[in-house]
Amino acid sequence: MITVLSGGVGAARLLRALSLEMEADQINAVVNVGDDLVLNGLTICPDLDTITYTLAGLNNDELGWGLRAETWRVMDELEQLGGSSWFRLGDRDLATHLYRSQRLHEGATKTDVTRELCAHWGVRVRLLPATNDPIETVFDTEIGTLSFQEYFVRHRHDVVVRAISVVGAKDAQPTPEVLDALRNCERIVIAPSNPLISIDPILQVPEIRDLLRARRRDVVAVSPLINGAALKGPADRLLRENGYEVSGEGVARFYEGLIDTLIIDESDREEAPSIERHDVKVKVTTTHMADPLNASRLATTVLE
Repeated sequence: MITVLSGGVGAARLLRALSLEMEADQINAVVNVGDDLVLNGLTICPDLDTITYTLAGLNNDELGWGLRAETWRVMDELEQLGGSSWFRLGDRDLATHLYRSQRLHEGATKTDVTRELCAHWGVRVRLLPATNDPIETVFDTEIGTLSFQEYFVRHRHDVVVRAISVVGAKDAQPTPEVLDALRNCERIVIAPSNPLISIDPILQVPEIRDLLRARRRDVVAVSPLINGAALKGPADRLLRENGYEVSGEGVARFYEGLIDTLIIDESDREEAPSIERHDVKVKVTTTHMADPLNASRLATTVLE
């Protein structure tokens, strides 16, 4: 049994690769909910949905989010009405958010709804929201305070960020399922997700960081950087803007005291000695998962 701290496309691809190398029902994924939002009356969970759709083989590879074979009739009509349409939701995707919102209104938790959606799509990896309580990643930027989706989607993560906070995290509670998954697995994996906005909101939920620290020798992280840059998204810029070196060593510093091993890409092999100075072991392999063979190599390295 392994447990993977997860958020976004990088985590989705790693979980898919891991599920091909071991029994999928032996994988727990503790998923970031700091970028969840309520829009047009609907509760939307982007990281949970991206991972669910990817593991179900239904993700929209062209867009990088949502479901394949989408249509956009509702968004087009909403825009013509003058409604908020900057956060685009496809017609098929809307069904997910309608169902989740209905179930939450009926008293279900995000954990309950995630389990139901995974059963519907045939996803055997156990997806666990880090908390059922509301938390919100907020950005202090050069143009003012922005919510996660305002920063990421509306402004295309193209503004300078001075600080990041996770509102509500200190008062949130990890779910019993999350605590059990972290305590009773053989290995904890930190996916190659953005450390600041995908993984840190999970770590800020009480007890989770302490559990990783206590189990440090069982924790392996995969660097989200290749040759000093993120393949997708603003991880490199956010690390730089928040005082971290954009390198494997910068990632090791961010996770210092929490991880035993950092997996880096072959192109960053020369960084190994500087990373090891932080009492972190280094494994070198390909971390570029667009090619299925490379994804398999990475998954095998994670499980070794």
